Amino acid sequence: MRIDYLNTNYDLNDPKILAAIDDMPLWSALFGLKLLSVVRYKKNIRVLDIGTGLGFPIIELAMRLGSTCQVVGLDPWKAGLDRAQLKKEITNCQNIELVEGVAESMPFETASFDLIISNNGLNNVQDLRKSLFESSRVAKKGAQFVFTFNTDRTFYGFYTLFKKSLRAYGLNACLKEVEEHIYSKRKPLAEYKTALAKAGFRIVRIYKGSFSYRFNDGTSMLNHFTLKSSFLPAWKEIVPEEKRAEVFSDVEERMNKSAVRTNGFSMLVPFITVDCQKK
Repeated sequence: MRIDYLNTNYDLNDPKILAAIDDMPLWSALFGLKLLSVVRYKKNIRVLDIGTGLGFPIIELAMRLGSTCQVVGLDPWKAGLDRAQLKKEITNCQNIELVEGVAESMPFETASFDLIISNNGLNNVQDLRKSLFESSRVAKKGAQFVFTFNTDRTFYGFYTLFKKSLRAYGLNACLKEVEEHIYSKRKPLAEYKTALAKAGFRIVRIYKGSFSYRFNDGTSMLNHFTLKSSFLPAWKEIVPEEKRAEVFSDVEERMNKSAVRTNGFSMLVPFITVDCQKK
């Protein structure tokens, strides 16, 4: 079995790699479309997008809001912001400002935004509590805060088989690392609720949704560009280097066998959209 995907290392600061990433990646599309539907559209407002990345959905939102509104995008990923800047210029979105920075320490004045959004961006902050307190600080009283995140049940089918492969090779110590990895990226809803309340936000409504990633088999899944560039690096780190080839060959085979029984390998992505208001 070929496992060339383990030798793939994408430099996400390489302009050629950036150029290959979809303008609206499927991974963030359904999250973002739900977010855009929950936003309350008003004129003459100032908007903050936490985790702008390559520019979705901030550019779409800026165009929908129009020239009376100012939209600010915040992200520590300079290469991603450079690409978003190019899109801004091409689409002639003059009401967008892109700022390099982190959610835990925002370079903005207190009470300066009427609307804050984050499309699956809070999953990737270093400190969720600090990020929410900073969001509260820069939000005006009554400001809307809408964000999305995928839950800890994301790719559950893969993780179940991944842990079986780790056990098969006597890597029981790595099982804890799998759970720590999932928790680091996908905090439970209860934790968000507690942190939001402490930060001074009132939850208006919570929306739940899901979609599936379907593949012919595990081989096609592990060789998919999005999976290789955004997920595989962290999965590889869980497994000792000398065992990676064996473990991933094993989990690939398990996925392939499952695909035969179920007519393809499907991975569910449950996600949540939270609509909040600054108290």
